[in-house]
Amino acid sequence: MASDPPRSLSDPFMDPAASEHAEDSNVGSTPSELQVDRNACLSLREDALVVSDAGLAHSGRKICCGLIPSTSSTTLAIPYYNILDATLDGSEVSIKHALFTSKTAVRPAYITYTLADKSTAPTAKAWVSRLLASAYRGSVRARRLKVLINPHGGKGLAPKLYAQEAEPILKAAGCEIDAETTTHSGHALEIARDLDIDKYDAIVCCSGDGTPHEVFNGLAQQAYPRRALRKIAVTLIPGGSGNALAINLNGTTSPSVAALAIVKAARMPLDLVSVSQGEKRILSFLSQSWGIVAECDLDTEDIRWMGSARFTFGFFKRLVGKTVYPAEVSVKVEYGDKDTIRAEYKKARYGGAGESSADADHARELHDDETTLPKLIYGTVNDPVPEDWVTTDMPDLGNFFCGNLVHMSADAPFFPAALPNDGLMDLFDVDGTIGRLAAIKLMVSIEQNQFFDQPDVHYKKIKAFRLSPRLRPGQKQGFISVDGERIDFAPLQAEIMPGLGTVLGVPGKGFHFDGPQDPTR
Repeated sequence: MASDPPRSLSDPFMDPAASEHAEDSNVGSTPSELQVDRNACLSLREDALVVSDAGLAHSGRKICCGLIPSTSSTTLAIPYYNILDATLDGSEVSIKHALFTSKTAVRPAYITYTLADKSTAPTAKAWVSRLLASAYRGSVRARRLKVLINPHGGKGLAPKLYAQEAEPILKAAGCEIDAETTTHSGHALEIARDLDIDKYDAIVCCSGDGTPHEVFNGLAQQAYPRRALRKIAVTLIPGGSGNALAINLNGTTSPSVAALAIVKAARMPLDLVSVSQGEKRILSFLSQSWGIVAECDLDTEDIRWMGSARFTFGFFKRLVGKTVYPAEVSVKVEYGDKDTIRAEYKKARYGGAGESSADADHARELHDDETTLPKLIYGTVNDPVPEDWVTTDMPDLGNFFCGNLVHMSADAPFFPAALPNDGLMDLFDVDGTIGRLAAIKLMVSIEQNQFFDQPDVHYKKIKAFRLSPRLRPGQKQGFISVDGERIDFAPLQAEIMPGLGTVLGVPGKGFHFDGPQDPTR
């Protein structure tokens, strides 16, 4: 019998580890400069640690990406974002930082000095605390991480990528790491379901997007699912084909840069989507699709060696081939025209207003009962379609794609108006009979962030939908994808679950994306 959960946090998305280092922020009176040996000086500036040392001119040290260029060969500026850890051991000051070796890779680097005057050790200790407080502003140090490594995702390189690129950054930052390699399909779900959530702050998946999908659904099967989904943040080190979660949260497909982003990230709520099919209910964090995109996800396994390019190849092949995927679609629409969607996006992301009282009440209600998942407002696929939904028969449907994030892969920002927790899904559909030139134009427009404004793209912000797919004449099997995973070919219904999940990302209200372009520019 499950024991009662600990008392809920007053702020559902407050970092449970935040209080561990609260003393580090009480350093306002600490001097900004620290004198060390070799007549060197370590200075805490507004955005960076500046090292002034005449020896740098003869060290062969190069100013590289991630280090702020200096006006002198005797100074080195390291952005606080790159600072991983700092310690004072006796009279020795050691600083670990992430050094960019290229635009897409970092490695741990070290700076060590001895205090010029040992009697200044108490001041030096406070100085180190001030450095760490600046380096982890908006985040916390030494997170406790459960790392799940999927050796079968993408090209099968996840174990190597983690060991060589990601783990050194996490260890240098002092993270407590409990790493485990998954052995079979569904293993990540089992681990998340049985996880002692009080021992960890986050689950880090080194994989593609299939492992986070399992993790969210495993947390949803805990005895107190809402507490589990709130307590444990989920994030991704790119190790598969799509890597959408890492691209959206951390803006990168680099394992080492993603590891640095995870170290410096803040917790934030993420809308999840409840998908019902028959008596089954699963959670989705990424997308639901029928048509071209679903087949590109699921019917291109024979070209998995191409990596993320297999999606582009499959999409192009079907789009120019005028393939159709008939279905009846019912939708609960919130915003149905692009101008309104663009305006609401700007208001939600840049308007500066806090959440409405109605949103706040909804969020509190969402987390009141931790023993079950939130109740469905619109029922399941087994219930009648609500009267205020718009139902359309679409015999020539080419693509039905509903998303919760912006990028579905590195070069595919299909949903530029998506936000982490706006309580809405983004949906577009495209007719399967459009001309080949129009189809090619659609393909080109995706990477250029012009897809949203194409006249053949019907884009909506919605709260729920029902999809009833049909096979076209001569079609032997149909593919429906949820987060890139195949589900039964049968009607399904999806409904947004506002702020149900928790992830690690950049503080703010958006993903790593600027949103829909202004068509007047």
